[in-house]
Amino acid sequence: MTRRLRALLLSALLLGTGSVMSTAPASAVIGGAKSTYGPWAVRMLVDGKPACTGTAVTDQWILTASHCFYEQAQPVADKRISFKVGSLDVRKGATVRPLAGKRVGSAKADMMLVKVAPMGVRAAKLATGPVRPGLKVRQYGWGATCTTDEDACQSPVLKQSDLKVVRPDDPRCSGHTLPGGPDFCMVKGTGIPAGGDSGGPVMSIAPQGQEVLLGVFNGSDREQSAEAGEVSQQLAWIRSVTRR
Repeated sequence: MTRRLRALLLSALLLGTGSVMSTAPASAVIGGAKSTYGPWAVRMLVDGKPACTGTAVTDQWILTASHCFYEQAQPVADKRISFKVGSLDVRKGATVRPLAGKRVGSAKADMMLVKVAPMGVRAAKLATGPVRPGLKVRQYGWGATCTTDEDACQSPVLKQSDLKVVRPDDPRCSGHTLPGGPDFCMVKGTGIPAGGDSGGPVMSIAPQGQEVLLGVFNGSDREQSAEAGEVSQQLAWIRSVTRR
């Protein structure tokens, strides 16, 4: 079973059973640390329950993972979806909802763009060049902080982990990323993303306001490796959609 399929099944489980917001300390993604910055980070909810993470790429467009919008292989209706924006704490911030019929999936990667009402938040800068092996990156999300019952340990506050990009054919990637494919592979540094982090930003490590969005997290083995869709490969698609 591929890592992406595992992520899809996990997303379906979270949406189907309803994940519970935990009050457990968010000292981890699984490992990692509590974030102190992330104005572009967005929490996706389905039926008011935590589901995935996303990134504001303009004042009205959110970029996240396509698999977050399916429950038992069926599309999740717009009216069931909402996003929390403008706060690192999902219990605070503003709520915005998708504009009807204004979500567009990529034909080449596990990415979805969703148009919402103006958010009034800082949008992430988009990477224009490829992600190279050896680069240290930072992943953000409100997902699980445990591996035993991921729907019961969703973080109420934004958290982050540092990882390192490796070659797509690295044995730790188990063949789930391929040279020339839409995804890049990362290995654990300070932590590893898990369920609920899907669709979240993978950023360059830089001074606040200078980081760029490199990828969209879409799967991990919960132990040592993770993958993300590469933003620079989808840049033309992102720009064409967000001009609408």
